[in-house]
Amino acid sequence: MERKEKGTSAAADATVQVKRVYEEWAPEDGTRVLVDRLWPRGLSKEDARLDEWAKSATPSPELRAWYHERMDERYEEFCDRYEAELAEPEPAQALRRLRELARSGSPLTLLTAAKHLGRTHADLLARLVAAP
Repeated sequence: MERKEKGTSAAADATVQVKRVYEEWAPEDGTRVLVDRLWPRGLSKEDARLDEWAKSATPSPELRAWYHERMDERYEEFCDRYEAELAEPEPAQALRRLRELARSGSPLTLLTAAKHLGRTHADLLARLVAAP
């Protein structure tokens, strides 16, 4: 399966974008949801300006560690494994919640502390959330 590496997606009135949590809040962010399992270093909750924190929608610590060992080589397999994890009951419920937010009429911004967007769990999650 070919995967796009763009962080912004749209489908059926769902606009989903990915930003670093350290970027400043902007009105066009709409609903802001942190999609990292751990709280970002050096960031206060006030400065983050979150609406929600979707810990259950994040990759397992084991999958994240496996992927980070060789990110350049493992993206496709990481995506497959992450999608499988998102099918488990608790992550599936979190994914449904994100889809509800995306279809609420307001943009949805998924926030991550990852330094390089484009091949992160947040990017894949944005595509899955915006998918019809």
